[in-house]
Amino acid sequence: MEALGRLKPFRAPQNSIGELDPEMVAMLLMSAADIALILDENGRIRDIAIHSEDLAGALAGFESWLGKEWASVVAPDSASKVARLLREAAPRRGPGWRHINHLSAGGESIPILYTTVPIAARRHVVAFGRDLRVQWELQQRLLAAQHSLERDYTRLRLLETRFRMLFELSAEPVIIVDGQTQRVAEVNAAARGLLARESRRVSGRPITELFAAQSAEPLRQLLAGVTATGRADDMRATLAHDGREVVIGASTLRQDGGRLFLLRLLQPQAAAAEGLPKLKAKLLKIIESAPDAVVVTGPEGQVLTANAAFLDLVHMPSEQQAHGESLDRWLGRPGVDLGVMLASLREHGSVRMFATRICDEFGVGTDVEISAVAAMNGSGPCYGFLIRTIGQRLTAASPVTGALPRAVEQLTELVGRRSLKDLVRESTDLIERLCIETALEITGDNRASAAEMLGLSRQSLYTKLRRYGLGDPAAEAT
Repeated sequence: MEALGRLKPFRAPQNSIGELDPEMVAMLLMSAADIALILDENGRIRDIAIHSEDLAGALAGFESWLGKEWASVVAPDSASKVARLLREAAPRRGPGWRHINHLSAGGESIPILYTTVPIAARRHVVAFGRDLRVQWELQQRLLAAQHSLERDYTRLRLLETRFRMLFELSAEPVIIVDGQTQRVAEVNAAARGLLARESRRVSGRPITELFAAQSAEPLRQLLAGVTATGRADDMRATLAHDGREVVIGASTLRQDGGRLFLLRLLQPQAAAAEGLPKLKAKLLKIIESAPDAVVVTGPEGQVLTANAAFLDLVHMPSEQQAHGESLDRWLGRPGVDLGVMLASLREHGSVRMFATRICDEFGVGTDVEISAVAAMNGSGPCYGFLIRTIGQRLTAASPVTGALPRAVEQLTELVGRRSLKDLVRESTDLIERLCIETALEITGDNRASAAEMLGLSRQSLYTKLRRYGLGDPAAEAT
């Protein structure tokens, strides 16, 4: 800061002030400034007074200034200003103010606003200083705020440029309508081509003038519905200039406290093609809300996505935690069930009513039946699993649970007639045969999968099949 102007001096200081003793002068000097320096005719510091304790802490070591030239205790860029202040310290000229920087012990600049006043009797000079650190900090904050605003303005300009480019280059005709006046605010190149008009002939016109008279009222109702609910079904309208039919899709957005409508103009054929993804979206929404668990896995059985019913079934808090885990983690026969189903999916493309159990994160099992289907996913196959809990239905429908009690009743009737050793051998054979029949039924007579499910080698399974008269030798040979 350079000189800030001249102050008006007292008219008759001899009469109004009179003679002051040195102590009174010292008190006036301390009260008049945050820091005061007494300088001799050579600019050396003879005495120092600091009125602010905070400033004294910032200028730690200021006692060492005594006897030094004032220019030697300021920042190098302020030495020339010190020389000018000493030259300007002439009687009756009035003080001039200059910004001087001192350096703290840590090397930081301490800004002080100084002026000099001569003491003619002793040819000394008094330098009054005002602490500018508060103003300096405010200036730095102001500069930082200005820089931040400039960066924000730059980002906004870039965003607006990108919006303009995307808006103009979009192949889809788009019209932006002011929500209050229902007049055209913006129109892109594709819409201008569809309307066969230049933008200056469209902007500012009521949106209803671009369409035939019979389409005006339905269009107003469309905009009213979007205003009330935020969305509305597409409508068909007729263009005013050539009678072509278009489908209008409307959405709303807010800007600067106002409302804008975004109108998309599509040919009926394109709108019909867009309807298919919307139906697919509805299908996905139904699957997500289905009461039966649905899981989609990769080719090795790792979970890609799952609906809410599956997460509830296995007590997983979120889909993200299930993502990437193997479905085998929750199946009742780990290492068996998933392998059997994947083998059947790769060979036949589907699995129907595969009976097993699902164990949740706490180890609680639930009887379920699983149907699965294979589908191509661009880069490779994926599998969809429909898991339905069967509960008590299993006990009523399972042939195993129906045959076993009858066999047990027959065995208990033989107690006392046959030895315990013979009864145990016969019951073991019965249970073994029932387990083999059940495994063959579950795997669709796939003997390799059945052997894996039972924990037997293929040769052992073939031996037992011959023993119980299940299957035929020709099937074993294949």
